[in-house]
Amino acid sequence: MSLPELSREEISRYSRHLILDEVGMDGQRKLKGSSVLCIGTGGLGSPLLMYLAAAGVGRIGIVDFDLVDASNLQRQILHGTGTVGTPKVVSAKARVHDINPNVQVDVYEEALTSENALRILEPYDVVVDGTDNFPTRYLVNDACVILGKPNVYGSIFKFEGQASVFNLGDGPNYRDLYPEPPPPGLVPSCAEGGVLGILPGVIGCIQATETLKILLGKGSTLSGRLLLYDALEMRFRELKLRRDPDAEPITELIDYVQFCGVAQHEDAVPEATGPEPFERLSVQAIATRRSEGWAPYVLDVRKPHEAQIVAFDWADRLHPHEDVASIADELPRDRDILIHCKGGVRSAKACAALAERGFDRLYNLEGGITAWAKELDPSMPTY
Repeated sequence: MSLPELSREEISRYSRHLILDEVGMDGQRKLKGSSVLCIGTGGLGSPLLMYLAAAGVGRIGIVDFDLVDASNLQRQILHGTGTVGTPKVVSAKARVHDINPNVQVDVYEEALTSENALRILEPYDVVVDGTDNFPTRYLVNDACVILGKPNVYGSIFKFEGQASVFNLGDGPNYRDLYPEPPPPGLVPSCAEGGVLGILPGVIGCIQATETLKILLGKGSTLSGRLLLYDALEMRFRELKLRRDPDAEPITELIDYVQFCGVAQHEDAVPEATGPEPFERLSVQAIATRRSEGWAPYVLDVRKPHEAQIVAFDWADRLHPHEDVASIADELPRDRDILIHCKGGVRSAKACAALAERGFDRLYNLEGGITAWAKELDPSMPTY
């Protein structure tokens, strides 16, 4: 296939690439004739998209269905204060074109699903996974295997990140690293556990570097290697990865939410599969009951540093949800107990744990303190 020519403006723009022996005119023309799909425009997608655009990748696809939120700006540097409330793909496209108007940008303002994944991924040379949940990671992996596309992987949590390249040539894929997803709730989301804002910049830049190397056919990629990064210790280390010769072949896409056993949205409350030993109450229902004189014992099951951000002044006690059983003997059994967290998931788990210990007057605040702030008291900060 013939490569596109570079314009006079592009020769000037990419001059620092052109004087590299490993890139040169032919390599830059390769980049211009290449296409990359970036799934997610968040912490990882931000540096990815900006550097791929600046490098001159000719066609970039962007998949995201979320809106820019103020809480994103601590790490998602692709977006800005002026784009809060707008679709992330719109903000991302504008920023990419501001960096490099020569890039063709394809926008997919939709969630990636088993129904649309093959259609969306098929036109691109390389797929870069900038997502933050297990169902989508397995979906991206399996779609890449079926289509024969390289999958440039990265993930982040708190102060640690990892990166690799999957499905490149005869190299391993994501299922060779994680054949099965972790149990639901074992790995907290960044919304629950937090993340150092700079961390996705480091991992996203590594993903961008691997993508360019694949497109140029230069260097040694992370295929067959898992790169681990600890920001607190400023230390990198590697693990070797190999294909599992006994793994079942991937021939079709499945229901990945069911496969991972989790709700698709990080703050979604899992639906009950049977009668629950506690009652779920909306913020409006609780406010109404309190105005009528209801005075339950209020247990906040978040972490202490979360309560420093925002807390109810009518809460009676703060204790992390995973250790709530240890204080069961200290809680009243002759009063209603209202339990809350940030979004309602951890508090539901705490309700269930106390119910197992004989408590029968338990209430879960649906949506948590975040719902209370958004629906009833906008003066309260959210995080």
